[in-house]
Amino acid sequence: MKKRERNIIYRRLIQSYLSSVISISMVLILVGLSGLMAVNARSVSDFFRENIKLSLLFNENTTESYAMEVMSLLEKEEYLKEARFISKEQGTAEMSEILGADFLSIFETNPIPVSIDLFLKARYLEPDSLRSVEAKLAQIEGVEEVVYQESLVKTINENMEKAGYVVGVFILLLLFISFVLINNTVRLNLYAKRFIIHTMKLVGARRSFIRRPLLVKAFIQGLISGLLSVSILSAGVYLVYKDLPELFNILDFNMVAAVFVGVVLLGILLCLFSTFIIVSRLVSMSGDDIYY
Repeated sequence: MKKRERNIIYRRLIQSYLSSVISISMVLILVGLSGLMAVNARSVSDFFRENIKLSLLFNENTTESYAMEVMSLLEKEEYLKEARFISKEQGTAEMSEILGADFLSIFETNPIPVSIDLFLKARYLEPDSLRSVEAKLAQIEGVEEVVYQESLVKTINENMEKAGYVVGVFILLLLFISFVLINNTVRLNLYAKRFIIHTMKLVGARRSFIRRPLLVKAFIQGLISGLLSVSILSAGVYLVYKDLPELFNILDFNMVAAVFVGVVLLGILLCLFSTFIIVSRLVSMSGDDIYY
């Protein structure tokens, strides 16, 4: 009978411990996701900016060899990420896909000019830098026009800035909620041990002696919860790699690793901090207060 009772008690303790670990892990997963969003927000912003195309349109007298020379010179510029030469034939084929194969029938000669598609580095897509680059490109001999979607650039710059503020506020709010949830989880577990803590106090145990084993358990609990959440987050990152490899390429793996380490440390620190505060409060309670 006693063995059965011990098994029941042991099973309940295991269930309680696992439920606490799972609860803390779920909170840390949300924190980790927010952290991944925050640290990679710049990379995502740069990805979209660097896919904005500037078309350098030459006049009709420009030869392809001259345009190729210009592209070779531009490729040495600091602001350029990538350049693609578009011949008359390529340009005509692209326009045919958009306007239809017979769009040239209304023209006596092919109006599609030789052009170069330019993709700038993200930092040069800021309004002032972009205007400066545009002015330099317009001064190149033979260039008829520099074309890009100005409204798209403006929209991306404005929205990315707003998104940064929103993500920042969201992360701060989530950290607060995480602390409250983890604190409540730890408090419920420790509150169930209030009579044991009070008994230890009555027999003369010091506060440090009472805290020490509970802090060790809190450390282990936080570590396990952090590692579990990191494992789940890693699985999520792997799924992104399988389904969306192009997005996976923009992740900053140093920052991803930093987030994972931060999640584990956060789990440990929150568990330790909550345990320290709650145990101190329980130790200070009188014999009558522990019943309420």
